[in-house]
Amino acid sequence: MKFFLDSANLNEIEEIASFGLLDGVTTNPSLVAKENGQKNFKTIIKKICKIAKGPVSAEVISTDYKGMIKEGEELAKIDKNVVIKLPMTKNGIKATSYFAKKKIPVNVTLIFSCSQALLAAKAGAAYVSPFVGRLDDISSNGMSLISDLSEVFLNYGFITEILVASIRNPIHIVESAKLGADVATLPYSVIMQLFNHPLTDIGIEKFLKDWNNK
Repeated sequence: MKFFLDSANLNEIEEIASFGLLDGVTTNPSLVAKENGQKNFKTIIKKICKIAKGPVSAEVISTDYKGMIKEGEELAKIDKNVVIKLPMTKNGIKATSYFAKKKIPVNVTLIFSCSQALLAAKAGAAYVSPFVGRLDDISSNGMSLISDLSEVFLNYGFITEILVASIRNPIHIVESAKLGADVATLPYSVIMQLFNHPLTDIGIEKFLKDWNNK
C-alpha cells in the first residue's frame, strides 16, 4: 500500500518524507486555506512537488466544466507529478474524461458510493477517493465501500487506483490494506499514531533498565 500525506503543511510533508514513507501528497481547499495559501496556491503546490517527488493532488475550485478545464490545465503545468483533483459531479466526470484523453492524471474526490467510483473509473480517473471516515460519521460503513470497490475494480481490470481518504485512525488503514486498497492518504496525526504501541515502549524501557543495571 502506498502512503500519501493529506496535508498542505510543508513542515509535515518534509518530516514524513525524511522517514522514507512518503509516496505522494493530497491537498484540498480546506487544507490549503489552513496554511493561508489561497493567494500562493501554485507556489505551495510547486514546493510540495519538490519534497514529495510523487503524485501531488491539487484540487480545482471551479464547479463548472469550463472553469475546471482552465484551472486543471494551469495546475498541470506546475509540475509533472501534479494530479488534478476533481469533485464527483457531472461536470467533474466530464472534465475527468477530457483530462484522461490528454494523459493528465485525475483524482476524483468526494466518492461515497460504488456507483460514483464506477463512473469515475470509466471516465479514466487515475484515482478515486472514497471518504471512509465521513461515511462512518453518518452511521454507514466506510470499509464496506472499500470492499465493494476492490471487488468491482478487480472484476473489470480498471487501472484506476483506490485512494482511501477521510482516514480517522490506524484501524482504517489496516482494514483498507487487508481489502486491497492501493493508496491511503493520511493526516499527519494518524501517521504518527502508527508508530505507537504500549508494548514497544515497555520493551524499550526494560532493555535500557537492564543495560544500565549492569
